[in-house]
Amino acid sequence: MRGAALSSQVPKEKTLKTLGFIVNPIAGMGGAVGLKGTDGREIIEKAIKLGAEPVAPARAETFLSELKAVKEDLQLMVGAGWMGEDEALNHGFSCNVFGEERKETTAEDTVEIAKRIVEEGFDLLVFCGGDGTARDVLKAVGSKLPVLGVPTGVKMHSAVFAVGPRAAARIALRFLWKELSLWEAEVMDVDEGAYRKGRVSARLHGYLLSPYEPSLIQGCKMASPMTSSDLRNQAALAIYFIENMKSDVVYIVGPGTTTRTIADLLDAKKTLLGVDIFYNKKLIARDVNEKELLEMIEGKTAHIIVTPIGGQGFIFGRGNQQISPKVIRKVGLDNIIVIATENKMNNLKSLRVDTGDPELDAAFRGSIRILTDYKKERDVPIE
Repeated sequence: MRGAALSSQVPKEKTLKTLGFIVNPIAGMGGAVGLKGTDGREIIEKAIKLGAEPVAPARAETFLSELKAVKEDLQLMVGAGWMGEDEALNHGFSCNVFGEERKETTAEDTVEIAKRIVEEGFDLLVFCGGDGTARDVLKAVGSKLPVLGVPTGVKMHSAVFAVGPRAAARIALRFLWKELSLWEAEVMDVDEGAYRKGRVSARLHGYLLSPYEPSLIQGCKMASPMTSSDLRNQAALAIYFIENMKSDVVYIVGPGTTTRTIADLLDAKKTLLGVDIFYNKKLIARDVNEKELLEMIEGKTAHIIVTPIGGQGFIFGRGNQQISPKVIRKVGLDNIIVIATENKMNNLKSLRVDTGDPELDAAFRGSIRILTDYKKERDVPIE
């Protein structure tokens, strides 16, 4: 079954609409290098030293490219420089610019730009960032203005995000032309220090008013249940997977409690939130980044093992950005194994990918076979 393409439709109404647009240029830089976030100058500097590159600008431009057909009917207010101005000018938008261009941006810059957009009484504020950026916007906006997030961070637990940049553009267009209502979307964030140590400490920080289109909003991340039935299911999955592991094949094992059970049964200490490497049923590397993955699979057959995020259904692009488009292409789509408990899959109608590579995302669309229990599989659509 083929997923429907996310294409923007040109509204018939020709009334000038106002859109605030903020880009957090450092959001998501820690993903491919395995840092699980970019909160704090020290972490940003570490990410840069590890070779991290900005991902937010490209995703911001993807969002704006979907609005080109209505740019004559759209008034933009953006942050200076690479906080929105650069991306808007690259796509031929005329815009009002707030603030001064800075080489290094801070959370306070986001707050100040958002406050100005509120003061101007704009119709909608769209930001490109992760959960930390959502918290900054919440601080500035509260319930005064509708807000929508373009996902560009590493950890995105909040329900204010669209499933991707093109989906965000589609939602924005429909809302601006009065086709969508609002809902209260949770703003969640985790303690990054604890997150890097393998502990998830997510906290609700408040709610933002956001356009409601359930098929295009990612929803709030749900923790995996830990009933005795789920634990037995995880163990059965792990046993069957181990029985079928091949010799001299590199296994790239993504984050999650279900994938960690594989390591537990192999008497190995896998990271809960990192990406680890197994070879001949031995753990040979823990918490690896994109560069290390590419080096370790060079010249070898490899498989990728992932489990969907509960409540959202993402198998790539949320919390496992180390498994980048380069890594996925090198391994091959035929060598991707998705495992999930029956209970998790009963609560997911479909799966999603958001790698940041539109061509690769399109290659995933259709359906994929999921291992859900011992010798038990089901086909699940990918949107």
